[in-house]
Parts: sequence; structure tokens; C-alpha cells
Amino acid sequence: MKTLNILLVDDNEGDILLFLEACEAGKIEKRISVIKDGKEACDFFGKAIIQKQLPDMVLLDINLPRRNGHQVLKHLKTTEETKNLPVIMFTTSSSQTDKRACYENGVEYFISKPVEANDFQKTIELIENFWINKENK
Repeated sequence: MKTLNILLVDDNEGDILLFLEACEAGKIEKRISVIKDGKEACDFFGKAIIQKQLPDMVLLDINLPRRNGHQVLKHLKTTEETKNLPVIMFTTSSSQTDKRACYENGVEYFISKPVEANDFQKTIELIENFWINKENK
């Protein structure tokens, strides 16, 4: 299986570090890029489309500076070149309103960030299994 290129859009340093550490023990080889701002994420996709260097998957937080995750998700799902890009909402929110809005706007999966550091590994397993199942379809 090829290297999975993930774009993590999150501004919380602690969550970023926990995610990166948990990824090291995963089953799939991954390359992780991090963007910490919603507007920067939208700008990134504009350049990535032109350069034909889109990530394989996006992990997107809701609470971001300048543009929130809902706005970034809408941008991705209404742009022809990125509308089929798998997006997983990876957020501290457990709000049913947030969850419903994400699914209405085309998110593939909604994962609430774990509270405990040890649970980040289980989250990585969920993400990897999502990817493996997607690739095997």
C-alpha cells in the first residue's frame, strides 16, 4: 500500500503532538502535513490543485482561526477538484449540531478527539481502517 498523505488542519499544539506520536505506531506508512489556520488551509488547496498535489485525506478541526472547520469543509466540498477528497472532522466538539452540519456538508467521518493521550492510538486505528476500507472498495 502506498504512503498515505494526510493534511491535519488543527491549531492545538498539544493535539497535533499527540496525533503525530500516535501515527508513528500505526499500521500504514503516513506522511503528515500540518496547517494551523482555516484560511491558510483554503489557500493551500488553491495551490495544491494547480500543482496537482492534493493530500489523500484531510483531518479537520472545527475550531480554527480566521475560518472555522465548517467553512473549510464547505469550501472543499463545493470545489470541483476537491469535492471527492475524503475529509474526517477531528474535533473536540461532541455537539450533535456540529456533527449534523458536518455530515450535511459532506464529511466522510466525524471523530471527537480523545480526552486521554492513550486513546489517540485507537483514533489512529479508526482512521487507518477507514482508509483501508476506502482503498479496498
